[in-house]
Amino acid sequence: MVIFEERFVYEMETHLTVMKTSLFFAGDGFAAYDCNGQLVFRVDSYGSDTREQGELVLMDQYGRCLLTVRRKWPSLHQRWEGFLGERREGEKPIFSVRRSSIIGRSNMTVELFTDPTEEYQIEGQFAHRNCTIYDSGKVTKAEIRRKVDASTNVTLGKDVFLLTLKPGFDGAFAMGLVLVLDQINGDDGVDLDPTTADCNSLS
Repeated sequence: MVIFEERFVYEMETHLTVMKTSLFFAGDGFAAYDCNGQLVFRVDSYGSDTREQGELVLMDQYGRCLLTVRRKWPSLHQRWEGFLGERREGEKPIFSVRRSSIIGRSNMTVELFTDPTEEYQIEGQFAHRNCTIYDSGKVTKAEIRRKVDASTNVTLGKDVFLLTLKPGFDGAFAMGLVLVLDQINGDDGVDLDPTTADCNSLS
């Protein structure tokens, strides 16, 4: 399904290596590379004042704006909205990400406004880079996993991870969801206990 651009919808399963480009603040910039080491997506470092601005921009390798994610205020569900290209005042979002419930720990629900019949769920442990994105039929569309160095078989730190895109799923859309999860994770703090630090704690 093309949500942003057809060139980011792959016919075969595709692995992107996602790296934080600054390590000083939760939610700093990102760079995503394909298996050939070519830059696919980037998010310039936006520093410690991001939560005050509540708005992030995903760009392609040429610096062209693909999508903008923006936190919606006020929202009991900690809702974020996604806009096509650079957001303009009064523009309607094309998707939203919110907590499935405001009570306790819950999964994340993604609504796609361009197709009201489709809804996605995000389950797993984003704090430990272990999340799965499902469609409404419970079919896996993307996965976030820790990256393992093939030469040493050593698991790398959480600032380098894999985003696996299933065939037909828009990579720009998936990266937009990564940005939102990273921001919510930074808001809630990272729980060092792997039995409790998960996407449920982010929602």
